[in-house]
Amino acid sequence: MDIRKIKKLIELLESSSLTELEIHEGEESVKLSRHIQNTVAAPFHAVPQAVAAQVAPVTAPIAEKSEAVVSVEDGNTQRSPMVGTFYTASSPDAEPFVKVGQKVKEGDTLCVVEAMKMFNQIESEFSGTVTKILVENGQPIEFDEPLFVIS
Repeated sequence: MDIRKIKKLIELLESSSLTELEIHEGEESVKLSRHIQNTVAAPFHAVPQAVAAQVAPVTAPIAEKSEAVVSVEDGNTQRSPMVGTFYTASSPDAEPFVKVGQKVKEGDTLCVVEAMKMFNQIESEFSGTVTKILVENGQPIEFDEPLFVIS
């Protein structure tokens, strides 16, 4: 089987939700599989009711808003399109792509997100001024996590 065909099959496997792929072509066959790590939940231990009754519930005043809630209301929120590691610059010694107070246009690069050893430039979906950067350099981020507030 041609190596180019095998590479195409690997790309197909990586871009799909399949965990295994087997192809027979004449007398030749190729079997590709990937292992997905399953996470095991920690055992849950119930708190006895007597102990639970002794613990006073912690309540925050309703009038106070968390910083994340306030930031979302102050402008447009640029969210992460993927899971990865957030970086403010293209390299450790380079200047950050944007700083708080800087004006940006739609399509300007705001940061890079490293995912699977690939650095993906994240472009602004909005024009305006960067009012908040909600994550720190080198911090792991989740899909759809708020990254910037642009007013």
